[in-house]
Amino acid sequence: MRLFHFSEESDIDVFVPRVKANRTDMPPVVWAIDEEHQFTFFFPRDCPRIVYTRSEGLTPEDEQRFFGTTAANKVITVETGWYERMKQTTLYRYELPPESFELFDEYAGYYISKETLVPLAVQPLPNLLDLLVELGIEVRFTPSLHPLREAIPQSSIHDFGIHRFQNAQADPRL
Repeated sequence: MRLFHFSEESDIDVFVPRVKANRTDMPPVVWAIDEEHQFTFFFPRDCPRIVYTRSEGLTPEDEQRFFGTTAANKVITVETGWYERMKQTTLYRYELPPESFELFDEYAGYYISKETLVPLAVQPLPNLLDLLVELGIEVRFTPSLHPLREAIPQSSIHDFGIHRFQNAQADPRL
């Protein structure tokens, strides 16, 4: 099993467990993501995005609504305002030793460790959009994520993630 941590910082020598701002009920940990789900982190750190996957149980109506114009099985939607930053950002993928990690969320591929860790390797990842396209993921840009954020949980799509939504633009419909 390969586990990764993504950062815009290129010089992290050690990962020290810490309390995550949106998970203050948890002890300090180091977070990692598995290889299968790493694509959900091919974005600038604070970039709001919605990721969803074609999966079992999708109604014909939702198939048409969310996938009707694509052959892709995964779709990621990002606010238009993040396009230039995505093109310009280089991420650094740190591979972490997997031994001390335990599964936190199988659905999302998240793992946690209570140990201080030294990365095994670091790899720069420029051209984030190219990486996603190479994986056959459709990337969509929209002025506002709010309509999609409302629609997805009300649909038959069960495999989805809403990331960094606190950084999304205000809902222009309000």
